[in-house]
Amino acid sequence: MGGSFGQCFDPDGARYGIPTFPWRLAPDGYATRRQLRARGLRPGGQPVAAEVLRPRFRRGPLVAYLYRVDRAKPVRPMTPGRRAALAKAMQARRTCPQCRRDAGYVIPGSLGTCVPCAYPDDQRAA
Repeated sequence: MGGSFGQCFDPDGARYGIPTFPWRLAPDGYATRRQLRARGLRPGGQPVAAEVLRPRFRRGPLVAYLYRVDRAKPVRPMTPGRRAALAKAMQARRTCPQCRRDAGYVIPGSLGTCVPCAYPDDQRAA
């Protein structure tokens, strides 16, 4: 085993407290949150079952937490109330606080307003 591989391979959990595997070498039956979501599942309150580590040069390793697939629960269905709340939240993110118009895109946090309000001189020249 190579140096970095050996540090990331701890299937018994003696070093890190939970089973640890190298990046992309987790056994079947474990999945990340994104992988569960792609299957239509969610962790459902279960604790982290394992982790995968990816060593990096001069930095701490990247960590991905794994959950057991057999204990995962199905994703809750979208209700009309939740759908309306999400639509309202997205509308608020698209509305410019200065001119109160729907920009048609999410207002950048770096600007705080829509592009025409942030750069009025550039818009007149165009």
